[in-house]
Amino acid sequence: MRMRLMLLGGGSALGQALIRQGALEDIGFIAPVPPQGGWDAASLTSLIDETRPDAVVNLAFYYDWFQAERVASAKLAEQERAVERLASICQHYDILLLQPSSFRVFDGARSTPYTERDEPVPLGELGQSLLRIEQGVRSASPRHVLVRFGWLLDAEFDGWLGRFLELARTREDILMADDRRGMPTPIEDAARVLLAILKQLDCEAPLWGLYHYGSHEPVASHSLANVILQEARSHAPLACAQVTPVAHSALSDAQDIPQHVVYNCKKIMHAFGIKQRAWRVQLGELLDNYYRHHAPDE
Repeated sequence: MRMRLMLLGGGSALGQALIRQGALEDIGFIAPVPPQGGWDAASLTSLIDETRPDAVVNLAFYYDWFQAERVASAKLAEQERAVERLASICQHYDILLLQPSSFRVFDGARSTPYTERDEPVPLGELGQSLLRIEQGVRSASPRHVLVRFGWLLDAEFDGWLGRFLELARTREDILMADDRRGMPTPIEDAARVLLAILKQLDCEAPLWGLYHYGSHEPVASHSLANVILQEARSHAPLACAQVTPVAHSALSDAQDIPQHVVYNCKKIMHAFGIKQRAWRVQLGELLDNYYRHHAPDE
């Protein structure tokens, strides 16, 4: 790798996966420790001024954007300002910016796969904030790659998967929508995608723009949950035998979470040669990792 790579959010679950996979190919990252209050516009400006990397992978707000149940409005606004400043300073120094985004920018009203040409219509506050961040990156930094991921699954206790497994351990009845569909994407797969993009860009391929990626096989959240339960029983006793199906509209988060977001992933395959991997074959390793670090109390 000829480029000097900076990774913001190297301590996040996705950041750690990217560092692990990079190390296997002798690809290293400058991974600065964030200031006590987290990255903001001022601290990012100082950091980039001092280090001048060739490329920045921005996972600084990974947890809030991909795993948190709620994020305060003021915090989202501060993060918008931070990424806007990051994009501007990357443009100033001609630095490549690799910026993940989310399915939350869509309203989920269509039943056919979304392409990169489809107009985003976000439902909730997080989706609206992410769309503004995308627009800011596009306008400020021509040398950018935006990657919208599907449902990112990591092995952290406080992530979506961890919260679900803890509920399944302690509660017999869990409600999940059987008409909410998406693309589960283990973070090791997401890290593979980001690393593949960086390797192509290191060859000076001008593949700037927006891309979609989700692991293979769209699935309803209810079905995903039952597959997870079946696999997880080999690791720990669970109170929940099977998830109860309900309508998407009956859930409290229906106003914020899009009902149906499946991606057409042809563009990222044609541009970078990245093929989709099946989430089912990756689930066992993800659960092994979770229970290795979060074994239930005896």
